[in-house]
Amino acid sequence: CPEAPMNPSFRVLILTWLILVVLTLAGAALGDGASPGLGLTLVVAAITALKGGLVIEEFLEIGQTRPAIRYPVRLFGLLVPGSMLVVYLYGPELARLTSLGSG
Repeated sequence: CPEAPMNPSFRVLILTWLILVVLTLAGAALGDGASPGLGLTLVVAAITALKGGLVIEEFLEIGQTRPAIRYPVRLFGLLVPGSMLVVYLYGPELARLTSLGSG
């Protein structure tokens, strides 16, 4: 019984999944040995944005929706990596502003 050829969209999903696995392993490797700093934060934020974008585009298929849905979801996907950068750059100020204690 010959195997049926793989559906092109299924190939894209498999490739996307493999890329997500590689990016996850790369992030874990960075977390294990890299020194903290702006460079690492930028790399981790970029990996996070790429992974979020892949999930949003390939698994949620957001590109096939109306712009009123597509653009806010894509913007939401940038929320976490953007927050990583903001916390790195302004962490102490944010902690002071959101503290419940005095001082």
